[in-house]
Amino acid sequence: MFTGIIEAVGDVVALEPKSGDLRVRIRTNKLDLNDVRLGDSIATNGVCLTVVDLPGDGYWADVSVETLKLTSVGQWQVGTRVNLEKALTPETRLGGHIVSGHVDGIGEVVNRYTDARAEQFFVKAPSSLAKYIAYKGSITVDGTSLTVNAVEGDTFQLTIVPHTVAETIFGDYKIGTKVNLEVDVIARYLERLLMGEKAADAQSSSIDMAFLAQNGFDGRNKR
Repeated sequence: MFTGIIEAVGDVVALEPKSGDLRVRIRTNKLDLNDVRLGDSIATNGVCLTVVDLPGDGYWADVSVETLKLTSVGQWQVGTRVNLEKALTPETRLGGHIVSGHVDGIGEVVNRYTDARAEQFFVKAPSSLAKYIAYKGSITVDGTSLTVNAVEGDTFQLTIVPHTVAETIFGDYKIGTKVNLEVDVIARYLERLLMGEKAADAQSSSIDMAFLAQNGFDGRNKR
């Protein structure tokens, strides 16, 4: 588990295809690796990766086909900058929100502009994730815990303060940049709980208006 508070910005220094998937080497720069051991987890642009080797200036990790399919890792190149956070410990301050490192989908930066000293970013999410994104709710973008300041349809707005721009890869973003998204874990579990016994039905994978109507919900306004 992670908090979404970025500890350092690293660099991709090697990409090695391995029988259909990938092994990556990350240089960690100022991230302290003294307490990291083989098998530990490090969130890398929000993707929970397992350390398989520690060459001294960073780590190697294996990336599965599933991860390549659901995240932006497949678009990384040598030199790509990445947000880094070590797994939390019982003594860690939970300064962000609970982050699992399990990416839900890939979003796209569709607008960016300066607002006083802050930067406003607009990110378009996959339509399947829109229902989990709420005004003033939490969302993780490339591993960074953030507050949604506005949402319209599948597009949400983020206000990024100068410190976050300087200490993460947000400064690199431009229109068209692809980003890893992880929605609030509470929203995902709440949806599953509301399904009740129907959660065991393979035909009922999510809550929609048809599901609500079948269970007695009437969306019309009543006076």
